[in-house]
Amino acid sequence: MIKPGKVLVIYGPRRVGKTTLLKDFLDKSKLKYKLDSGDNIRTQEIFNAQVFSEILPYAEGYELLAIDEAQQIKNIGMGLKILVDNLPDITIIATGSSSFELSQQIGEPLTGRKRTISLFPFSQEELLSLYNKHELKERLEEFLIYGSYPEVITAGNCNEKREVLVELVNSYLLKDIFTLERIKGTKQIFDLLKLIAFQVGNEVSLNELASQVKLDVKTVGKYLDLLEKAFILYKRGAFSRNLRNEITTKSRYYFWDNGIRNGIVLQFNSLSERNDTGALFENFFVIERLKYLHNNSIYRNLYFWRTYSGYEVDIIEEGDGKLLGLEVKFSPRTKLKPNPFTSIYQNSSIELVNRENYLDYLT
Repeated sequence: MIKPGKVLVIYGPRRVGKTTLLKDFLDKSKLKYKLDSGDNIRTQEIFNAQVFSEILPYAEGYELLAIDEAQQIKNIGMGLKILVDNLPDITIIATGSSSFELSQQIGEPLTGRKRTISLFPFSQEELLSLYNKHELKERLEEFLIYGSYPEVITAGNCNEKREVLVELVNSYLLKDIFTLERIKGTKQIFDLLKLIAFQVGNEVSLNELASQVKLDVKTVGKYLDLLEKAFILYKRGAFSRNLRNEITTKSRYYFWDNGIRNGIVLQFNSLSERNDTGALFENFFVIERLKYLHNNSIYRNLYFWRTYSGYEVDIIEEGDGKLLGLEVKFSPRTKLKPNPFTSIYQNSSIELVNRENYLDYLT
């Protein structure tokens, strides 16, 4: 995964374990390495200057350079390009929270010189190292309510899980967006997230959102784009071959973690006391399916499908010339209803996912 003359960039939301992963790797590495932090003022000055006579001696003599929280360094991409171009035997690892992507500092300077991986909250497949499948199913309610951030998984009880999530939402969730974009409308972004939280699994109208948060449509679109890049929201578009009856202009939004969703609206009550269990299960499954596909290098395009006459499929996976439709229902008693999708599109099928069989698609 790491190669001389290349930069490995590890993206991900804050508090998912990027620093822990990096340090564990370095502890086992036999390479002579240098570990630094983007918070180091002197390091920031060296890279900001973009002067060869300062940047090259900084890494000279090391086989591996690791920079944690590299998004804190202005012009980090150009600085790393100077290193790999002039020290071809060095390997570089850079970790960064979502602002790495937001700041657009890495992409263009390192074209052809980098590999990126994304780190997310624990997947169900990863949690098989702690629990067997029976135990995962027994903890399904816990995952639907509290999510799977590492600190949440290791918290001792429900009260501790709530405290962790509230702290994540209040102190870390939007830090990168506010820092890099200099956005002052904190309340409006939280209001926007709350509205999305109550529309999980439904098509979202930007005009309606704009009206409710008292912003123009363009600003709402910009905020939603930033929230996607910050690994807070995941956007899924509609599948269409331009048939007249298909909905094509709206999108559905999901939260990358159920616990964050519930932390935003401060609802941690049990499933028996809530009316959004179906939405929570759909959000959970959509994101876990994404993690599974990503972690196993399975490349699919994901959509939803709905017609104006009311037919719909929650997830459409397009890959290898086939279309797999997944209908996501919490109750195992729900039956598949007749759906014209499979007759409209060749090489397509629809399967039903529920709380009894969901792990078949995630592990």
